[in-house]
Amino acid sequence: MKAAYYTRPGPARDVLQFGEVDTPQPRPGELRVRLQWSGVNPSDVKSRLGLRSASMPFPRVVPHSDGMGVVDAVGDGVEPARIGQRVWTWNAAWGRADGTAAQWVCLPQQQAVALPDAVPGEVGACLGIPALTALHAVLLGGGVAGKTVLVAGGAGAVGHYAVQMAGQLGAARVIASASTESKARLAREAGADDVVMYRDEPLAARVAELTGGRGVDRVIELDIGVNGAADLELLRSGGECVVYGSSQPQVQLPFFPLIAKNLQLHCFIVYHLAPADRERALGTLGRMLERGVLRHNIAARLPLQDIAAAHEMVESGSAVGNVVLAVD
Repeated sequence: MKAAYYTRPGPARDVLQFGEVDTPQPRPGELRVRLQWSGVNPSDVKSRLGLRSASMPFPRVVPHSDGMGVVDAVGDGVEPARIGQRVWTWNAAWGRADGTAAQWVCLPQQQAVALPDAVPGEVGACLGIPALTALHAVLLGGGVAGKTVLVAGGAGAVGHYAVQMAGQLGAARVIASASTESKARLAREAGADDVVMYRDEPLAARVAELTGGRGVDRVIELDIGVNGAADLELLRSGGECVVYGSSQPQVQLPFFPLIAKNLQLHCFIVYHLAPADRERALGTLGRMLERGVLRHNIAARLPLQDIAAAHEMVESGSAVGNVVLAVD
């Protein structure tokens, strides 16, 4: 089969290759997906660069955890009725050598989730990391019903979903931060009640103005390394900061505001969700997809052989939204 892969870490154009590899066969408990779309995420870029580990976890890595395709074979213990089912994948490349940047992938049956017929295939390649990250950030800790929520980066791959999901799940008010007018427009179209242009106006002061000095109940934060200190100012007493990313490996936060305001700090990575949390998120996301209530912001669609260009778009931050690769 055709696949994109790398055998050493490094810059995209130096290490990513495109060629023939063996077609996989499903083992017991697995199914095989003939892929149509593969999603590129920042974690894929970091792994390929070797930022998590200087050594290769496997001799050859086919990247990408997110994908969409059709089940075409099953192993022992998997219902044959799943053959022909449209599915989207999660954690395909997490702790595994073979992800979705290929014509086929085999993975445990629970990691291929039915995709409603009305949902475009490329959307399925945006769900495993961006949508589930956003949804868990909204659902955890009792959810957001009746709360005022600030979504940092409301036009980004995760933030765009988080703005919508917070509104769908009962938030009283959703505020988003954005850096440009075009990004602010995306956040508003997703349902943000207010948008703060953080490059042009003081974020904490503007949020205080919008909330009558009370602050927000929850911040959904994509980069605590940059925004952590500001988040403590934005939150009301007893508020919660939900963190799913940081551009800095070491983070320092002033302790007194944390304890004086009784603030809660929740950090998570979507790859390691507890089984109950994942089941809750999968069920909620499935219902949202069935009802067609979500907007999907796909910034670029490229062929699989252009994987290096796709990685560069994600790495540079030039893509506002999700980047997906057409496999066939």
